[in-house]
Amino acid sequence: MTLDLERLDAVATVAALKEGSVSPAAYAEALAERAAKHADLNALQSFDAGQVVQAAAAAFEAHPEAALAGLPIVAKDNINTTAYPTSGGTKALLRHTPATDAGVVQRITKAGGFIGAKAGMHELAFGITSNNAVTGAVHNPADPGLIAGGSSGGTAAAVAAGIFPAGLGTDTGGSCRIPAALCGVIGFRPTTGRYDSDGVVPISHTRDTVGTLARSTRDIALFDGVLSGDDAALAERAMTDVTLGVPRNMFYDNLDPVVDAAVEAQLSVLSAAGAKLVDVDFDGIWPHNEAFSFPVVFYEVMRDLPAYLAEHAPEVSFETLIKGIGSPDVAGAIGSQLGDEAMPEAAYRAAMDVRRPAMRQIYGKVFEDNGLDAIVFPTTPLPARPIGEDETVTLNGDQCPTFPTYIRNTDLGSNIGAPGISLPCPLSSGLPVGIEFDGLPGKDRALLALARAAEKSMAR
Repeated sequence: MTLDLERLDAVATVAALKEGSVSPAAYAEALAERAAKHADLNALQSFDAGQVVQAAAAAFEAHPEAALAGLPIVAKDNINTTAYPTSGGTKALLRHTPATDAGVVQRITKAGGFIGAKAGMHELAFGITSNNAVTGAVHNPADPGLIAGGSSGGTAAAVAAGIFPAGLGTDTGGSCRIPAALCGVIGFRPTTGRYDSDGVVPISHTRDTVGTLARSTRDIALFDGVLSGDDAALAERAMTDVTLGVPRNMFYDNLDPVVDAAVEAQLSVLSAAGAKLVDVDFDGIWPHNEAFSFPVVFYEVMRDLPAYLAEHAPEVSFETLIKGIGSPDVAGAIGSQLGDEAMPEAAYRAAMDVRRPAMRQIYGKVFEDNGLDAIVFPTTPLPARPIGEDETVTLNGDQCPTFPTYIRNTDLGSNIGAPGISLPCPLSSGLPVGIEFDGLPGKDRALLALARAAEKSMAR
């Protein structure tokens, strides 16, 4: 039987390599052909076909029985790698090759995998379109005229197109889950702090985390085990034992009809499979969320980004980096913090000391009072929109601000540090739509077990 290498997930790819059904070099050569075939997507920022073939053979030889033996992985271009430059998608760092790999890359290597390419992204991860004025727009494999989402757009596009079986992204306010939803793959944000954050171009140490994108929940679970060290087998969950909270207020407001129909159809599927759906409301949480989200990002980025440069790219000053920002939305965001309008420390301290504890208390109480395993909601209120609509997008006839509209549903989980996973809704036609499940902080493996059960139910 001929293997369809383009559609094999990571688990099946590793199995095929270990069984000898395909050699590491042959798999890497086929991957390089796929990369060339899909070059117009601009999903890959750095890639070398010959290097990938050599690295595949070396990785497998070094760790033939490891969890990721010989597996090539695409990594967002803000994750430090010594094999390829790490640019953060910005001009000043385009030729920056770090001296050491990021902590997550070191774990990948020890598990027998390797970074086969760096993925395009929204400049400095400060947006959700991946329409990057420095490196070019990443295109959506479902429709190349549309955004791939972001900021991990290149990783999502590379996985969705079948170039790579899985990849690494980062998620501050939705940057793994949003592009996964728009491209039709799975995106996972772990509990903040679960994965090593060393060697990643930062926005906010409070909110940032590395995340994973793949085409199956078993792949997400595999990478979670490698990156966290928690590789215990997922519990088998039956949907009849699952209680899902449905937060109609805010999360389900003003949805694009395509998203509304797709998500409601999957709620019906989950209910028919035995899941208990409970309407819930996070009443009182939203003022805290608003007072936390941007104050923390703006205050921390002006400290965390210079600290990264000092440690990993001392040849590049913060002033030089700012001057080289090419994307107007990113330049505007960073520029807003250079003068008298910079986020005051008092607002930051209130966000950290008052707002976040209040959000976590409300969130936890809703789970406890309703016996929830997770909440479920549309990952984004709308599907992908045309490249270039960086300021506003059309939603139900109105022009809405692009960034806050797309992050509306993913932002809360990021702010309280909860794990969240976006699954693609099965569609016979039309644009990809994501349905997200968020759990309690620290309950990542339980959420992944639930997601695997949901994936099976939704596939029937």
